Amino acid sequence: MTLKEKIIGIPRALTFYNYFPFLCGFFTNLGFEIILSDPTTKKTLVDGASLVVTETCLPIKVYVGHVINLIEKGVKNIFTPSIQSVAPKIYNCSKIRGLPDLIRNVVKGDYNLIEATLDKSEKNLGLMEFLEQAVKPFGILDKDKIKAALKAGFVLHNNFKVMMQHNLTFEKALKNAREGKVVINSKDEETEGINVALVAHGYNIYDKRICMDVFKKLKDLGVKVFSALQLTDEQLRDGINTLEAELYWANQLEMTGAAGHYLKSDSIDGLITITAFGCGPDSLMIEDIKRKSRNFNKPLLNLTIDEHTGEAGFVTRLEAFCDMLYRKKRAGTRFSQEKELVYSSSMSS
Repeated sequence: MTLKEKIIGIPRALTFYNYFPFLCGFFTNLGFEIILSDPTTKKTLVDGASLVVTETCLPIKVYVGHVINLIEKGVKNIFTPSIQSVAPKIYNCSKIRGLPDLIRNVVKGDYNLIEATLDKSEKNLGLMEFLEQAVKPFGILDKDKIKAALKAGFVLHNNFKVMMQHNLTFEKALKNAREGKVVINSKDEETEGINVALVAHGYNIYDKRICMDVFKKLKDLGVKVFSALQLTDEQLRDGINTLEAELYWANQLEMTGAAGHYLKSDSIDGLITITAFGCGPDSLMIEDIKRKSRNFNKPLLNLTIDEHTGEAGFVTRLEAFCDMLYRKKRAGTRFSQEKELVYSSSMSS
């Protein structure tokens, strides 16, 4: 059956925070109307959690809730890809790999699941084949048109990345990119406070409900925040090498790679990692990061979140960590000034 209306719904969860800029450029170039699910709310969490087993990780519960939100909005075609492998022998976790099967089995309703498989560890399942699968249900078979849309996707994605690397917020960078604009801050924001690297998957820190708007909370504490989206692929891979890690997980670059880069950066005062409770790959990566961070003498705070995480305790830990970083930085400044004073005195005598 060929779907007549080129309308596609995309859940605002999981891979959305990594791939939506590309997908937006791709689908828009082919004349699709893209409908996003609403930002995460308490209802999103409750709806998603009610359909899966308790042990399911928070990001998956949120994703299921966003699919339900799209169905309630009347969206018939919902894009739910299976991202198996993003490079040879570099794999996603089982839940992301089996996402279409999960949704098909737990979410009932009148909708079409638009699924495509990306598996660069197998032959004939690369990016082009993935995109062909995504639009085939709509009767789009022209490979030249698909290739042109692919290029448009990369243009939008690259513009988004450039703006993120120049310290625009996720929302502003995405909005500008979708409007075909590239807006660069003319001057980097000066701060006399502290610089903190927020090491986490995009879906754990850019969903304001899930992370309790951690960027704003840190900004209110006078903290300048850096994340993986502000780094180039080369910097992330160099970070992997810095921590002497072996790349296996598809999203390991934005965790271990970002951590490695920021741990050795003299401009970063401390790291905050945010992980979802029950995430197997994250638990392995965090232990590796924590163990190797001791070699860099840089403070690290790990926060674990689930649907029961209380905001008060979350904020208290952020405040305590940032207070410690401020005290550490002031102590270091005084120590440097005292050394300079001693040096100057000995030179003049």
